[in-house]
Amino acid sequence: MGGEHADGEQVEDEHGQGVDSTLFRGVMGRFATGVAIVTTVSDDGADHAMTVNAFTSVSLDPPLVMFCAERTGRFHDVVLATGRWAVSVLPEDMRDASQWFATRGRLLDGQLRGWAHTRGPATGVPILSRAVAAVECRTHAVHDGGDHTIVVGEVVGLDVPDPDGRR
Repeated sequence: MGGEHADGEQVEDEHGQGVDSTLFRGVMGRFATGVAIVTTVSDDGADHAMTVNAFTSVSLDPPLVMFCAERTGRFHDVVLATGRWAVSVLPEDMRDASQWFATRGRLLDGQLRGWAHTRGPATGVPILSRAVAAVECRTHAVHDGGDHTIVVGEVVGLDVPDPDGRR
């Protein structure tokens, strides 16, 4: 499939077909997805978080889920190094959280301050208290996904922190 380089240049695939990245983003944006926050804790104890909309279940046996992390994002290297992470599925009224954790260049120190959270019992990573669902994972596999890395996790814990929250 064709695409563009980071500098905006359109690229052709092996069949001479090109895909405009702006149009591709717009077309894919028409598919309604949930929004979730993936969190981890670095070896030095610092919390890290990132908004994702590419999150899905992969397998029931064993229980596996996956998300995609942009290779150039600072979350990418930390989550690969730690090998443990959690996904907090947001209710529809937490748009401010999804925007905050998607903000590039935000300060890392205290980035969860102001967002009620607990530590997952299986991983010790933050889980947002208002999440409608939470999944704790240990990295099972990592795959190339172009400018993203596909991170597959084995589910080691589940919770419904806010069972009354609207999805």
